[in-house]
Amino acid sequence: MNSELYLDANATSPVLPAAIAAATTAMHTCFGNPSSSHAAGLRAKALLDGTRALARRVLGAGSGRLMFTSGATEGIQTAVLSALCAVRERRLLGKTSGEACPDLLLYGATEHKAVPESLAHWNRLLGLDLELRALPVGADGRHRLEVLRELAPRAAFVCTMAANNETGVVSNLDGIAAVLNETASPALWMVDCVQALGKLPLNLDRTRIDYAPFSGHKLYAPKGIGLLYVREGAPYTPLMCGGGQEAGQRSGTENMSGIAALGAVLDELETGNTFRSHGQLLAMRERLAAALVEAFPGLVFNAPLAQTLPTTLNFSVPGVSSKELLDVFDAAGVRVSAGSACSASKAAPSYVLDAMGVPNACSASAVRLSFGPLADEAFIDAACERILRCGRALYQARPAAALQQLESFGASGWLLFDEAGTQCIAIDPPVALAPRIAADLRARRCRLLACFDTSHGAGGADALGELMNVAPGWPGEGAGIALGQDLLLQRGDAFLFGRARDGALEPDAVRFVFGAPAAGVAAGAALCCHRIGEPAVSRPGVDPLPDEGIDLDAVSAAAYLESHPEALLVDVRELPEHTAGAARLHGRAAQHVPLSQLAGRAAEWLGQPRPLVFVCRSGNRSARAARTLRRLGHAQCWHVAGGLALAG
Repeated sequence: MNSELYLDANATSPVLPAAIAAATTAMHTCFGNPSSSHAAGLRAKALLDGTRALARRVLGAGSGRLMFTSGATEGIQTAVLSALCAVRERRLLGKTSGEACPDLLLYGATEHKAVPESLAHWNRLLGLDLELRALPVGADGRHRLEVLRELAPRAAFVCTMAANNETGVVSNLDGIAAVLNETASPALWMVDCVQALGKLPLNLDRTRIDYAPFSGHKLYAPKGIGLLYVREGAPYTPLMCGGGQEAGQRSGTENMSGIAALGAVLDELETGNTFRSHGQLLAMRERLAAALVEAFPGLVFNAPLAQTLPTTLNFSVPGVSSKELLDVFDAAGVRVSAGSACSASKAAPSYVLDAMGVPNACSASAVRLSFGPLADEAFIDAACERILRCGRALYQARPAAALQQLESFGASGWLLFDEAGTQCIAIDPPVALAPRIAADLRARRCRLLACFDTSHGAGGADALGELMNVAPGWPGEGAGIALGQDLLLQRGDAFLFGRARDGALEPDAVRFVFGAPAAGVAAGAALCCHRIGEPAVSRPGVDPLPDEGIDLDAVSAAAYLESHPEALLVDVRELPEHTAGAARLHGRAAQHVPLSQLAGRAAEWLGQPRPLVFVCRSGNRSARAARTLRRLGHAQCWHVAGGLALAG
């Protein structure tokens, strides 16, 4: 595996060595409860008060409340509860005084999901029934001030962010404040400052901001520690009540090790000796942007760089999905993301890019690259080199396989190649993949002989045929299409593919069947390739073996490979991933067979059984490979659970 280059700092950051040391010292020598009156408690109280005073200086928050929290989500919840309780009180007073009460909760359309979810939650629990509305943004990702001007008189609470976590777009906070002031809006105002700390100048006392949550782990402090600023005079309702800690503002014994660690980070911010300057960060980002443009032709940036954080790049490569890009980067040891870490498990386009009007093609291929202000030139040098390596890996010519599987939305299509990879037949090509297939075949200088669907209504053959200038459907009146010297696709009750003898395909020579299982083909001799259904490949006449117990963890995988030298370690990642970072496990190099080519190699492995251990990045694709071979009757198939990510 490659050494890791972490470029996902907007999701979280490593912990500053000084912060680790401060946390360790706090646990060793300053472990007292700051509410205790003895000497140990007083030492802890001094640390608590000293860190709070430091935070006030760094944030320009000499007045108002400043309390320690578990992170930004708690801070957001507290701010929302405080504001909505104040709205409820104002509404109750309005019923007796006749004064109109604002009825709108306004939040930026690109806010972190913690904001609208918190607004909806407390609006419902408090029974307010206020209207929630997203404040739209323009193509540059900034809030549309003309819409805010129209809505501000009705707004009870406005929630925006200092800088967006996905795109890095810096909000026009001065413009927002001016609109709220000019319209005499009664709204309270929360600004999510999570991405601002250490990257943007902050002087909270001089702003109209009522609430500002922060999270330490976005800037080299550990997870579980944050801050909430509340402007002097702004309404406040504790989220947690109990022992009265934090002067009754936030009950619960304080996280002293986390506070000490955050203090170390704040100290570095105040002294200015450790973190890179704004100008240095901009120069580093320019180098990374140039490397990306060189590595990926056609790359586009999804937000104007002049209005984004100097540490963030959000880009798309049209025609290449986010997953493909992330897989290649990960194989090269470069950690990037497709957007917010909190939304990474959801297979949906970015709502942030959608709100900006970014085309679907770009949203579907968006990648976020972000680094922290500790980055140095050596780190940027290494990152640029890896980025260029990823580009070379993605665009290199792919060697042809006799059979390549295509997957899209639960359906499978197939490409058949001659041995030289210069001729191809497409069977049931998925509509969504037609542009990618066409581009790939052109890059290979591969001629498409035919493209057809085995059932009506699929439509992929029409789409691919139009792109490749090939009439869809079976060509001509003949019963067979020759591929190269002796490979033949033969049409009958089903479509049969194999090695011909004397220009004919004998039943025992059939290796793959497309469509319904064919009469006359020996049981177990051929694989049946399906268009829809799981599994995509079956072996008529052979009972599938159970796939329980296919998992090997890192330790058991090492033991198995050591005790079975004849076992074949197979990397099922796609070619760009393998090229970007070849897989080795416990000193053994893996043979590369992409999952998309597994069906083509399965026949060989079934004919000459040997133990197979599959591996991929995370364990998902390798598990599919092991299950597929078990269902085809191969008894000795396993995979490395957790993949290369956990195997070390």
